[in-house]
Amino acid sequence: MKKDILILGIESSCDETSASVVKNGREVLSNVINSQIDIHTLYGGVVPEIASRCHTEVINQVVKEALKQAQITIEEIDAIACTYGPGLVGALLVGVSYAKGLAFATGKPLIGVNHIQGHIAANYITHKDLEPNFLCVMMSGGNTAIINVKDYNKCEILGKTRDDAIGEAFDKVARVVGLGYPGGPKVDALAKQGVPNIEFPKPHLENLDFSFSGIKTAVINLNHKDPNINKADLCASFQKNVTDVLVENTLKAIKQTNCKKVVLAGGVSANSYIRNAFLNLEKEGITVFMPDIKLCTDNAAMIASSGYYSYLDNNFADFTLNAVPNLKL
Repeated sequence: MKKDILILGIESSCDETSASVVKNGREVLSNVINSQIDIHTLYGGVVPEIASRCHTEVINQVVKEALKQAQITIEEIDAIACTYGPGLVGALLVGVSYAKGLAFATGKPLIGVNHIQGHIAANYITHKDLEPNFLCVMMSGGNTAIINVKDYNKCEILGKTRDDAIGEAFDKVARVVGLGYPGGPKVDALAKQGVPNIEFPKPHLENLDFSFSGIKTAVINLNHKDPNINKADLCASFQKNVTDVLVENTLKAIKQTNCKKVVLAGGVSANSYIRNAFLNLEKEGITVFMPDIKLCTDNAAMIASSGYYSYLDNNFADFTLNAVPNLKL
């Protein structure tokens, strides 16, 4: 009988310390997340040095709890996978250093995981039968891209943001209208009370790239010009604008590749308006996949899942593995 493969995943790229045990890349045995949202809310956003310190304080306990909930010991783990980029360099270093130390002490193989590939892999957990190839619309606080996922470890970026990531735009709009941090969920909630009746310019680039700096600036300028403007309408109009851009570029990518299987990934894929807009594409014969809400934001289960496919390819790291804050896909 084929042996089950157990991967211990470790995630610390931003403000969540997470550890997870995943079996065969798809079955989550545990997924422990220690969030720092309450701490960073006091400052209106993530403070990198505070994030690093908080990771250091809790990572050992988080890993122990993940093993406990999975009801296994570290000896039963086949490999240790950790995020090594992109992300905040100090935060990444905590997870990478811990994973390297644990791998060295236990003699287990070490796997470095690209955080973006981790977000893609969240869909393998939600949709057990999902396999490449497909188009992935990556939308997070640090990345926005359309990716042609040709195989589990083979991706081609078809288009990416030239300035702000979509999640960054959400956070900045939330801040300027007084919603605070974290911006994405708060804009989503307030937009439901408004009407998208404000026209904003949409960038039309010659390829599949994105640009969200202009819409962000337009929202900020309008809010400054008219401080009494209806904030719900403002958020609804902003949200519709950026969603339209995502959908339009996705349709261009489908036409370019003739691939009608679309996967959403990243923290912003939890946005209810965006999810509904993409589900509407199914009326046009396009199959749409998206991760469970709990797997949209940073977590170690997606890192363990991605690590599993690196394990199958014998793609292991050595102890020179380091944090790469601007790691590309």
